[in-house]
Amino acid sequence: MSTIINNLGILWSGFAMTLALVAVSSVAALVLGTILATFRVSPVPILRTASTTYVEVIRNIPSTVIFFFALFALPQVDLQLDFFAAAVTALSVYYAAFFCEAVRSGINAVAVGQLEAARAVGMTFGMSLRLIVLPQAWRSVIPPLINVFIALVKTSAIASAFGVAEMLNVMERLINTDATAVLPILFTTAVLYLAITLTAGLAAGRLERKVAVSR
Repeated sequence: MSTIINNLGILWSGFAMTLALVAVSSVAALVLGTILATFRVSPVPILRTASTTYVEVIRNIPSTVIFFFALFALPQVDLQLDFFAAAVTALSVYYAAFFCEAVRSGINAVAVGQLEAARAVGMTFGMSLRLIVLPQAWRSVIPPLINVFIALVKTSAIASAFGVAEMLNVMERLINTDATAVLPILFTTAVLYLAITLTAGLAAGRLERKVAVSR
């Protein structure tokens, strides 16, 4: 345990980096995923085709390949990103496809009659989505959104292989420094990841109950 106590500052910095990486990536992926979901239900064929192609392609590519693309392919087209920005880009691009499908399932769950009523009072497709459909869709898909978030948290560990000083990267450095403390270091790292995922799960449960009551 002395290794853990003596390196609390380093562990905290790795935990904070993971939190920042996950927070920025989750927001970006959710925004992009919501836009893709609206495209997938759009009456414009080219938007439906483009978003469907994006989702099907990205979901069938390993996340590690997306990371390699962000780090090594983007510089070839003069887009230079630091390690953190590249990791955020990779996570956002990859998980936007999964957020898209979660949000789309919520959109499809909204009664068709509500859209018809919106059109009857003169609302455009975009207005009805923004004001009527999406608020209901998000409320109905809280559990799948949290599942995608938890998957994103776990995938964020890949960033350690690309130089981002998040928790897994810190864990590897500490093990290389003191190989006799492998078990405490692994246990502490697992607890820190659980702190993020379990907190998210509990918060989602409370939010879901609150939304159910408000209905």
